[in-house]
Amino acid sequence: MKLTPAKEKFILHWGEMGTQWGINRTVAQIHALLHVSEKPLHAEEIAETLSVARSNVSTSIKELQSWRIVKVVHVMGDRRDHFESIHDVWALFQIILDERKRRELDPTLAILQECIDEAKTEGDALTQKRLADLADFMESMTGWYGQIRRLPASGWRQLAKLGAAVTKLIGK
Repeated sequence: MKLTPAKEKFILHWGEMGTQWGINRTVAQIHALLHVSEKPLHAEEIAETLSVARSNVSTSIKELQSWRIVKVVHVMGDRRDHFESIHDVWALFQIILDERKRRELDPTLAILQECIDEAKTEGDALTQKRLADLADFMESMTGWYGQIRRLPASGWRQLAKLGAAVTKLIGK
């Protein structure tokens, strides 16, 4: 597959951004390639297009599937698995937020509670207070996320568009 300059620029940038977000560069580049591809791609096409090892593609695809942002697609007449990204950016955003919450925030909240309990047992009131404040903040944010997560994608779009009006209303 020959990449246009715009696609190549996007894929390279998405890979760099992936590293900033804690995602492996190749994983992010494969996601970017699948996102801008006109058709589902098989692993050999991905490896050849991005000049990466086939084994790296397999590992990266499994990671993207674990995030639920890439799925297997079957193509008539071809026994190989083909892959495509979720193309609805709002659905993609929701899935990524869900996964980050599950992988990062939920375990952090559990550890925070353990640390709060230990600080209380140790008589460390300052640590207990600061960690309780942090846990309260995180619980408030995850609770708010749980409320907006129940909205359909169209509701997320409306909420985003209301941003300026909300900040004016609350800022007064």
